[in-house]
Amino acid sequence: MPKVTFIEHNGTAHTVEAANGESLMRAAVDNNVPGIDGDCGGECACATCHVYVEADWWEKVGGRTETEETMLSFAAATKDNSRLCCQIMMSDALDGIVVHTPDGQH
Repeated sequence: MPKVTFIEHNGTAHTVEAANGESLMRAAVDNNVPGIDGDCGGECACATCHVYVEADWWEKVGGRTETEETMLSFAAATKDNSRLCCQIMMSDALDGIVVHTPDGQH
């Protein structure tokens, strides 16, 4: 099963498995990763799963949707590499992906 590593703002890493087709948000919530709440259940309606995607993975995760752009406008400390991890679906191509959680999201 593919793996994803979530790195908290303080540097603590959490590597978890995620089934193909499962969102990174679901993998984080199911494994109690701090800083990923997923209050809306993965419906792209809250921005409580905001992450920063490492540069090596940016092209592989694809671009943001218009809805995701809108939700990110409500998130604190967005950057060019900000994504909502409910919108990133795991696949073998993303095995080993690394994302970071913002400082204010813990």
